[in-house]
Amino acid sequence: MRLLVTGKNGQLATALARAVSHDIEVVCAGRPELDITNAPSIRAAITRHRPDIVINPAAYTAVDRAESEPDIAFAVNRDGAGNVAAEAAQASLPIVHVSTDYVFSGEGSLPYVETDATGPIGIYGASKLAGEAAVMRANDRHVILRTSWVYAPWGNNFARTMLQLAEHRDVVRIVADQSGAPTFAPDIAAGILAVCGAIADRASQSDWRGVFHMTNGGHTSWARFAEEVFARSREAGGAFAAVKPIATSQYPTPAKRPANSRLDNRQFNMTFGHELPHWRDGVRRFVDATYRNRTS
Repeated sequence: MRLLVTGKNGQLATALARAVSHDIEVVCAGRPELDITNAPSIRAAITRHRPDIVINPAAYTAVDRAESEPDIAFAVNRDGAGNVAAEAAQASLPIVHVSTDYVFSGEGSLPYVETDATGPIGIYGASKLAGEAAVMRANDRHVILRTSWVYAPWGNNFARTMLQLAEHRDVVRIVADQSGAPTFAPDIAAGILAVCGAIADRASQSDWRGVFHMTNGGHTSWARFAEEVFARSREAGGAFAAVKPIATSQYPTPAKRPANSRLDNRQFNMTFGHELPHWRDGVRRFVDATYRNRTS
């Protein structure tokens, strides 16, 4: 089975490219070869690479900048997602599309299930929710995976930023009143491969289609996430800092963040027979990979 993955240089495309599977070939494509805002380039890439499934993790993810660039955010996250889904449908291919916890308002204290009402509180979340709708309209054979707080040993993300800050600071101030599941990009890649395996095995069925939540297990705050990163880094002989928990109101940003980003993964686990590890296990492997990369 061959997968065509958009967003060649992104965290998830990189994780998929590095994933090991004896029966799955991963082809990652990005601009200028494949630009999701340009439908002909998507069509050409599908024709060139002849995939069995199209994976779309490509997105505009600058949450704060989206507030001042809504047209760009919607062009990528709504129209681009729709383009990829439509071109996949034209080629009679299913699509796996990656979405976000930001489609929810963040109200309440319970984990969100797939059927809960959405209600994004910023441009980024609104554009991603519109992208989900565009994918559904364009391609009936879709799997939409909502995940949260993505990080990896590469790219720009919270965990890497924490280690960089610890090189120069003894104390970092981190928001402690937002709750979610830090999700390690290689674990997302493994989940996507499980989805693709189910699509291949149950191609004539419909139970794999729809929207699913897929994050690492458990939940925490940004402050506790940082503390865990520093604890594992300290054990590995790397940089660490003390964490001073603060309220969201003490760290104003252009875009509001959901206070509750917890997602219920049970539907994904049951449908695909795959469960992502606990978030702390992801942090351990993140730190291991980070320092292995620095010493290799």
